[in-house]
Amino acid sequence: MVLLVSMAYDRYVAICKPLHYLVIMSQRTCTVLVVISWTVGLVHTLSQLSFTVNLPFCGSNVVDSFFCDLPPVTKLACLDSYIIQILIMVKSGILSLSTFSVLVSSYVIILGTVWFKSSAAMAKAFSTLTAHITVVILFFGPCIFIYVWPFTTYPVDKVLAIFYTIFTPILNPIIYTLRNRDMKAAMRKIVAHYLRSKKVSEIPLVARNSLY
Repeated sequence: MVLLVSMAYDRYVAICKPLHYLVIMSQRTCTVLVVISWTVGLVHTLSQLSFTVNLPFCGSNVVDSFFCDLPPVTKLACLDSYIIQILIMVKSGILSLSTFSVLVSSYVIILGTVWFKSSAAMAKAFSTLTAHITVVILFFGPCIFIYVWPFTTYPVDKVLAIFYTIFTPILNPIIYTLRNRDMKAAMRKIVAHYLRSKKVSEIPLVARNSLY
């Protein structure tokens, strides 16, 4: 979530301050944003883990999900874990809501900035934001559904869990890779080289020898 906010800041600088982009988004700034993302994730995970590490588990040890998220794990405890479940839900909800609010605010600021400019600037802003908005929807959609009812199990939860833990992290680099100009040029060269090699391999051996 924090990484998505960092990416939103990158889009804001690219659209609203294009002439200062290389100065603002320097190597040092990018490193700081990555470190902040890892730090927030680590602190959040350890604080959540502190709620469950001392719980007594004396019965079933099977979590009916694709990944061991904390809400279903706490349900396995041999005591009334309702208060702990509420603490987990509130803490995750605050982080999710705050980051989502920052993301929506960044979109409003960016679109508000280019609204009074030319239609070409608005189209470019939408083109730049499309990939990021797609990733945000794919990430927060299943996340919101899972954590709005964190202690009630639905059949669709397992399907959403796959999107939340597998497809979204995979789609994120794929989407941004396909939008990279250098990567597009490299992929075109690879495809062109493959097609040329395929055409050569389809030429009969005798004809191929006569070519050489």
